[in-house]
Amino acid sequence: MRLAVINLVGLSRALLGPAMPGLTAFAERHGVQSHAPEFPALTCPAQSSILTGTGPAAHGIVANGWYDRESAEVRFWKQSNHLVHGEKLWDCLRRDIPGFTCAKLFWWYNMYSTADFAITPRPLYPADGRKVFDIHTQPMLLRDELKQALGAFPFPAFWGPAAGLASSEWIAASAQWIEQHHAPTLSLVYLPHLDYALQKSGPAAPELPAELAKIDRVASTLIDYYESRNVRVLVLSEYGISPVSRPLHLNRLFRQHGWLQLKDELGRETLDCGGSRAFAIADHQIAHVYVNDPALRPAVRELLENTPGIAEVRCPAAIWGAGLATARAGDFIAVAAPDAWFTYYFWEDDRLAPDYARTIDIHRKPGYDPCELLVDPALAFPKLKIAGFLLRKKLGMRGLLEVIPLEASLVRGSHGRDQVPEAERPVLLGSGYPVKTATDVHAAILNAVRD
Repeated sequence: MRLAVINLVGLSRALLGPAMPGLTAFAERHGVQSHAPEFPALTCPAQSSILTGTGPAAHGIVANGWYDRESAEVRFWKQSNHLVHGEKLWDCLRRDIPGFTCAKLFWWYNMYSTADFAITPRPLYPADGRKVFDIHTQPMLLRDELKQALGAFPFPAFWGPAAGLASSEWIAASAQWIEQHHAPTLSLVYLPHLDYALQKSGPAAPELPAELAKIDRVASTLIDYYESRNVRVLVLSEYGISPVSRPLHLNRLFRQHGWLQLKDELGRETLDCGGSRAFAIADHQIAHVYVNDPALRPAVRELLENTPGIAEVRCPAAIWGAGLATARAGDFIAVAAPDAWFTYYFWEDDRLAPDYARTIDIHRKPGYDPCELLVDPALAFPKLKIAGFLLRKKLGMRGLLEVIPLEASLVRGSHGRDQVPEAERPVLLGSGYPVKTATDVHAAILNAVRD
């Protein structure tokens, strides 16, 4: 049977209801199950577990990014599928089903996989320092065909303060285009809109029902399209979102203990991970803590265990055993309390914050920064500032678009914990296959295609 899997990020059972009539009706017709989140409950580990049917111990994805000890570099949001170890579900199905094809649309680690059709966001980086928004596709010629048919991918709507419905609408349109022209056996479609609203405003925000209704229309239209072509549909999520109100600044705490090494770069501070005795790579509600000085490990663990807002400290080897995941992970993994989350911040004076801190820069920051979804409320005329930056850029001038706030308390939703209430668990809609974990979702997809 041909199958479409719609990954509606952030969806949980508690969000279904009057604001999402289409998905709620779909769940009533076809069933809904909640399941325990992967640990960590983050995009890259969760997707990798769903697509391989194994946990991080086997596939090796321990967060959305980690510190590479050999290169002494933090590597966040990398895109090569080779980072994910193990057999992917499309390879498994291709062995069993003659003529099987798979389209993987905007799921992560989407470059150089063996999926037949792939689309992923990928800017161009010319040698003059510019960043030009674009996509990467497999086959490569698909990129020009899609842009001609649908227009340019609305990259600012995919991430940053302008993140919104337009990116999910474009992705849904690309899914319909792929279905019309190639009719893959399996389509994997990622719709991110709900994730933005939940992180910015939190799951109890008064403006959330309007955002739920927006993505419900996009998802329901896509479901109707697939079903009109006799394609079965499953809807899943990677995690639910928890309300948060407490940012935790581990690197500032480590700085107070003299464990960080900082570097002055043109009057601003940067974190020298390789030279630090201990530091944290923050990722939502979990933080990988790397200890370069082995003698410091007992003191680091004691500090973490006695820091308010940290619910638990885990050792990677105890979770995953010896192997790839433990090699990539920190020496410790700090897990935040339900209402807390971790920043990457290491400076104590905002005037000395690194040049990337107030910008959208997902690769250089030593951790995930949800404040990139917000505009600094201290800016009097942010639209004028952005327009001036774009004009200077068009004229060939270089500069920084510094509009991101450094006030972490503005963030209202987060995720990463695996111990969450039922209402905040990820869901699977449309499958009767029993699901208790993310790896069970993998089996449910295989089962649906093979029916």
